[in-house]
Amino acid sequence: MAHSRRDFIKKTALASTALTLPSYGFTILKKPELQDQILGHGDFKYRVHKAWGNLDPANTPVKNCHEMVMDSKGRLIMVTDEVKNNIIVYDKSGKLLTSWTLNLGSGHGLTLFNEGGDDVLFISDAVRNKGRVVKTTIDGKVIMELPNPKDIGVYSEKQNYRPTETAIAPNGDIYVSDGYGSDFILQFNKDGEFIRKFGGRGHQDEKLSNAHGVAIDDRDPNNITLLCTSRGHNSFKRFTLDGEYLSTIFLPGAYVCRPVIDGENIYSGVCWSRMKYLERIPDSGFVTILDKNNKVVSNPGGAKPKYKGGELQLMLQNTALFNHCHDVCVDEDKNLYICQWNANKSYPIKLERE
Repeated sequence: MAHSRRDFIKKTALASTALTLPSYGFTILKKPELQDQILGHGDFKYRVHKAWGNLDPANTPVKNCHEMVMDSKGRLIMVTDEVKNNIIVYDKSGKLLTSWTLNLGSGHGLTLFNEGGDDVLFISDAVRNKGRVVKTTIDGKVIMELPNPKDIGVYSEKQNYRPTETAIAPNGDIYVSDGYGSDFILQFNKDGEFIRKFGGRGHQDEKLSNAHGVAIDDRDPNNITLLCTSRGHNSFKRFTLDGEYLSTIFLPGAYVCRPVIDGENIYSGVCWSRMKYLERIPDSGFVTILDKNNKVVSNPGGAKPKYKGGELQLMLQNTALFNHCHDVCVDEDKNLYICQWNANKSYPIKLERE
């Protein structure tokens, strides 16, 4: 009797898992093949392709694979902090298409925006004391650079500016998260003119702690809002497009990076989890996925999400695959591409949707 591919994969995964158990005198024939490893929960399960993005480090090196976006042609564009090639462009098979650099010392955030039918990139450089946000064409020609808030009187000389992410509103307004600096969200118009700042460091609802990411949440087209990462609070905080605090999505145990909106879901890399004694633990990353109601439905690389009395319980890594998940890119087939920070200069990992 024929079995479905999904059933076959499940049985293969179970068999592979069984082979890793203590032998108690029996011979273990082989270790499980990595491509048989399945991560995730419910309808969001994935087959791991760890070597998908591997390149020749002598020619196309990386330090940290910070973020990735997919352009209108289906190319996967990644930013790194390797000055030799700040931008690496893959096709979906993992083949290198091209690379280029802006000589950014800490290339960190990468946002794609369709401007009048053309793809443009906003690249954040979080280098200490010289933070920059640069708008470029898809092939690296600089179109505009946002002003440093110190230069326009928005920050004092003592306030640090190290931007980590941008989000672009439908009207072209640019939101910059100063996640490694002073934890403000800075709003500029499409021409780079400053409008306002909000957030800032603190522990009140409207304040942020490591404002690492920012995204336009347009899942409800009649109520477009801004999701801001407050990584130290294990949270995404929701604001109006004018900077008024609305609500918090609390994700206990998960030091989330930027929220990535795709369809009705939110995806995010989790850089660290808290683990047993509620401290941030190195090499404890995973991926978290939320549904249209902002409920966690899957944690690839992490424990199955649990709710008690409507409250999400502590989320932890449970599979030692990822080090520090820094970003998630979603393609049209709902496959995921995972970029990592502080992961021994490793290249992106593909999670193929089951």
